[in-house]
Order: sequence, then structure tokens, then C-alpha cells
Amino acid sequence: MSPRKNRRAVSGRPARGGGGTWTQETEEGPDGEWIVRAISGAGAAKAYRCPGCDQEIPPGVAHVVAWRADDDGGRDRRHWHRPCWQARGRRSPRIMRSRDAPRY
Repeated sequence: MSPRKNRRAVSGRPARGGGGTWTQETEEGPDGEWIVRAISGAGAAKAYRCPGCDQEIPPGVAHVVAWRADDDGGRDRRHWHRPCWQARGRRSPRIMRSRDAPRY
């Protein structure tokens, strides 16, 4: 099977009242097929923790949300800084918290 190029799947407005727009693509990489949604700064209403660098993504900062294509409904979505998402194949996550620390 040959690797697929990124292809645009959907674009539109967020379902829950956010003011920004988003675009969604399917990406194939060495770690599998992913659904990747680019979130605009206007659509980023909450703070999230990036799994790539373990730093906070504050409200109002554009970022991406990614989940495995086989994750029906995207229940295991993760919010990433755009550069962290692009570099995920070149480095491992920098999560250095204790076992008892809360997960984001």
C-alpha cells in the first residue's frame, strides 16, 4: 500500500458556539492515519496541555487537535502546538510528571 498524501476532508465552523473556523484533514504518517483539525485562535476558548512539550496552550492560541482515524468519534483527541505536532516523529513526548499527577 502506498502512502497517501494529506487530503482535505471537511471545513466549517465549530459545533459549539466558538467564533473561529477550522479545517480538518486526514494525515498518514509512520505512526498511522490521523484526523487533524486546525483550530484558529478565535476558536480556541480553553487552555489545553500539549502532549509534545507538556506546556500549556493558552486560550486564543491557534493549535491543532489530532486523533487516530480508527478512534470512532474522536474520543481520544489531543490538542497540540502546531510545531510540536509536526515534530512528533522526530522526538518523544517530554512528559516528566509523577505517577500521581493529574492528566490533561
